[in-house]
Amino acid sequence: MVQSESWVRNLIQDSPIIAPSLLAADFANLEQEVRKLEAANAKVLHVDVMDGHFVPNISIGVPVVAALRKITQLPLDVHLMISEPEKYIEAFRNAGADSLLVHIEVVPDPVDILKKIRDLGAAPGLVLNPSTPVDAVLPFVQYADIILTMSVQPGFGGQAFRPEVLDKVRVLKQNIRSDTILSIDGGINQETIAESAQAGIQLFVAGTSVFEAEDYQKRIEEFKAIIKHSNGTHQSSD
Repeated sequence: MVQSESWVRNLIQDSPIIAPSLLAADFANLEQEVRKLEAANAKVLHVDVMDGHFVPNISIGVPVVAALRKITQLPLDVHLMISEPEKYIEAFRNAGADSLLVHIEVVPDPVDILKKIRDLGAAPGLVLNPSTPVDAVLPFVQYADIILTMSVQPGFGGQAFRPEVLDKVRVLKQNIRSDTILSIDGGINQETIAESAQAGIQLFVAGTSVFEAEDYQKRIEEFKAIIKHSNGTHQSSD
């Protein structure tokens, strides 16, 4: 496990960051998938935890995070799509989570849980769903190292990107600390990553679009090249 401040600071320095979402990986060969991602120079792995209550799906839990921790030193960005995250954050941190992201829809006053996550040595993160107004998280952005805007309704991979959420990203960019990372998750591919970068996203969670590729490194580098080109074009047109 790594301490929150060091790895989040390193992420900002290395941005843009493509965070492969293991929800789309081959679970029958998970260690092999992780090795391929390491070889592809992935900087962080995104882990979706679903409980079948907050979202209509069940994915993985503490034992899988612990198993991942044993086979990789990459930071584990753990997204808690669960109804009562306060009951599980210590267990997930002990299992090896390097960040713990909780939903504002579940914890409408998240100050205490975000502080507890930081006290445990992990990076605290806030998540908002596509239909949730950005005003719901603005009072609490100072307590978060990562703010994740969902660009699909959470629960299942392979959904279409919802571009209207980028308006929220632009507002967040104007209100966060300089050392807070803006992340996006859902429908990230060659067609959607450029506009997300232009809105201010630094950490791009990509599942299907990475794991469907024959060459993970080539896909990750392709994404980075698109971002670099779009940001250069965007800046030159201002």
